[in-house]
Amino acid sequence: MQKLVLVLLVVFGSLTLTSAQNIKSPSDFLGYEIGTQFSRHHQVVDYFKSVANTLPNQVKLEEYGKTNERRSLYLAYVSSEENIKNLETIRENNLKNTGLLEGTPTATDIAIVWLSYNVHGNEASSTEAAMLTLYKLLTERKELLKNTVVIIDPSINPDGRDRYVNWYNETASQPYDIDRNASEHSEPWPGGRPNHYLFDLNRDWAWATQVETQQRLKVYNKWMPHIHVDFHEQGINEPYYFAPAAEPFHEIISDWQRDFQTQIGKNHAKYFDAEGWLFFTRERFDLFYPSYGDTYPTYMGAIGMTYEQGGHGMAGLGILNDEGHVLTLVERLTHHTTTGLSTVEIASKNASKLNSEFAKFFDNSSLKYKSYVVSGNADNLNSLKTLLSKHEITFENSNGSKVSGYNYKTGQQGSMNTNSEALVVHTNQPKGKMVKVLFEPNAKLSDSLTYDITAWSVPYAYGLDAIASTSKVPSSKLMEKKALQTLNDAYGYVSKWNSLEDAQFLAELLKQNFRVRFTEKPFTSNGNTFERGSLIIAKGDNKHIEQFISKLNTIAQKHLQPLTQINSGFSQTTPDVGSPDIKLINKQKVAILSGKGTSSLSYGAIWHFFEQQLHYPLTSINTDNLSRTNLDKFNVLIIPSGYYGSVLTEGNMTKLKDWVRAGGKVIAIDGALRSFAGKEGFSLKYKDSENDEQDDNLTPYADREREYSNNLITGAIFKTKVDKTHPMAFGYGEDYFTLKLGSSAYSLLDSGYNVAHLDNTKVYSGFAGKDALKNLDQTLVFGEEPMGSGSFIYMVDDTLFRSFWENGKLFLVNSIFFVNNNAFEL
Repeated sequence: MQKLVLVLLVVFGSLTLTSAQNIKSPSDFLGYEIGTQFSRHHQVVDYFKSVANTLPNQVKLEEYGKTNERRSLYLAYVSSEENIKNLETIRENNLKNTGLLEGTPTATDIAIVWLSYNVHGNEASSTEAAMLTLYKLLTERKELLKNTVVIIDPSINPDGRDRYVNWYNETASQPYDIDRNASEHSEPWPGGRPNHYLFDLNRDWAWATQVETQQRLKVYNKWMPHIHVDFHEQGINEPYYFAPAAEPFHEIISDWQRDFQTQIGKNHAKYFDAEGWLFFTRERFDLFYPSYGDTYPTYMGAIGMTYEQGGHGMAGLGILNDEGHVLTLVERLTHHTTTGLSTVEIASKNASKLNSEFAKFFDNSSLKYKSYVVSGNADNLNSLKTLLSKHEITFENSNGSKVSGYNYKTGQQGSMNTNSEALVVHTNQPKGKMVKVLFEPNAKLSDSLTYDITAWSVPYAYGLDAIASTSKVPSSKLMEKKALQTLNDAYGYVSKWNSLEDAQFLAELLKQNFRVRFTEKPFTSNGNTFERGSLIIAKGDNKHIEQFISKLNTIAQKHLQPLTQINSGFSQTTPDVGSPDIKLINKQKVAILSGKGTSSLSYGAIWHFFEQQLHYPLTSINTDNLSRTNLDKFNVLIIPSGYYGSVLTEGNMTKLKDWVRAGGKVIAIDGALRSFAGKEGFSLKYKDSENDEQDDNLTPYADREREYSNNLITGAIFKTKVDKTHPMAFGYGEDYFTLKLGSSAYSLLDSGYNVAHLDNTKVYSGFAGKDALKNLDQTLVFGEEPMGSGSFIYMVDDTLFRSFWENGKLFLVNSIFFVNNNAFEL
């Protein structure tokens, strides 16, 4: 019997070895040497499917979602036969090890390594490397799979990748041209870096605004890997970058996480040294802003890392860099393959230690703040709940007591009365450290030179009052939502106006051809007081709609929008419903500039906002066609952030002014204001800098970069004063916390309306250089400059930046529908 078992084992082992040997290499499968062409997404997927079909006992392929352009998103689970057979047990043991799943793990000796490729579509070498890494793991390095589960996402951003690859494949010379002046090294707008909506997916991990991120996080939270690597590319003259990361490190990052990054870096260096390849570490790429593919996993307990290969979209298949070296795609993917395998190798050598240290990360007893209590309007609270749920962070309702601690609104110690609808988020849950990162009032910054913004605290972003408490605040399970009452016949119906949800309700009404009014003054009816901006849907205005009440009720129920009935147009306090101060809302026809000159990120955020959030039509006008576009077909033109020197020529500027004078509205955002500041006919002016630059040339060369940081604002939060009586500010109070992305400063408008402005330079969160602060007092944040029958609306701070500053979005909606509301169009 023993001989029979031995024979069977030998036969089975030889079959497995044969199967592994039968796996086609990427080059054999694709029909060209890998790296000599760019592979399209479907070819990459086909290769992974082929390998999974050949070795089903070692590779499990899972489709975890689809992109906006309907490309499939896949993960490959790669390990030994025994581990694949016990894959679900390994996953559950890992979650039990952290407390995310109840129970005691039966084993904690398997390392889980997640390798993510091509988050930026035009950093295309990494997806090629993903195929080669899969092949080498199953052939040359299969011993590493005995105690590791490797999760490979070959392309996080296939829409962006195919945009780049399809362009390159149809553009490039044969053979490829290494001269950087060749057209194949210059991508057209908007480039392949972003996804369909032109979002940078590497800045979306924490905010999860995009479908790719939302679907990925569901699987990520199921696995919670010990190591996560995000593969990137940088400029063509840069050598390879790998861990350890640069300062600043966020304060919650453990000593073990820091140390193991160094161990990983040294392991990579061993292979790079052997080949004589150049690399650098501990520079440029820090671990602070929480929405990256290295920081987000780090704050979830993993060793999160970015690997950067020189190349980027400019490199193509080969390019001559400044050092006279021809940088090829073959070279780039080889480097990425090497670091990927090296990562799995050191994980395998340290599997038990990775598990034990991973478990320690989820002990949150040392965190200063034990609870964060947030209160405010219900819609904003619900939006915050949605965000937390995406990360599987738990929350409860307050017991309605008074709470004390750090008060976000005042920026100092204080207290706040709460009701039972206030939200309480405790840090004594497994993901308590991520709670701290998202909620902390002002993240501790060890170095002012950072790679990204330095403030993001969600109470400010969601427009909520908040207290950070050093003691655990009593709370209860969430209350069930009450169902909306069915509408009865009435003179009219009034909707509140203080959130994006209200704007979505309005957008649907307008699309369904309802006639809707808004009030410019508070009024009282039936004992209820309605604030500025409240929507009025009067029965008499909507006689053209059959089954008016039934259709209105359906839309209200769909949006969970409570409506208050009014029985007469005669208000208890003026204005009456028929007053000139209660105006019909025009079904605005909105256009936006796109293409050359526009920031693709700014354009994409607006595009995404209209299609996926507001759900309202938006027409895109290419800047090349502006001069021959009939603007009279539109009521509103949005100009995203950008550089419009070659677009807003004298002729186009005259055309724009004439259109505005005739009743049009221009909404200029962030960098777009440069096109109007200081120009003839506009009251928008730059604020003169008070900084003395006489000594700049005396600053030592080595100190210039750090000295220059005194002039920077790297995503800091300020409190602004708001004119809440202006239509642009309807739904807001007297204060608004703004995220200021840069140091550009504009004086208050001499003519027009300063809707929101800075009247102090106190930084509530984030970094702002001392010299930049000197120039901010009494500067514009949002304003309106009337011109003829129309208006120019200035948004100095971009409220749609990365789509996470929820509380600012209503300013844009107000600008579209309320500001300078012209005659209603039939």
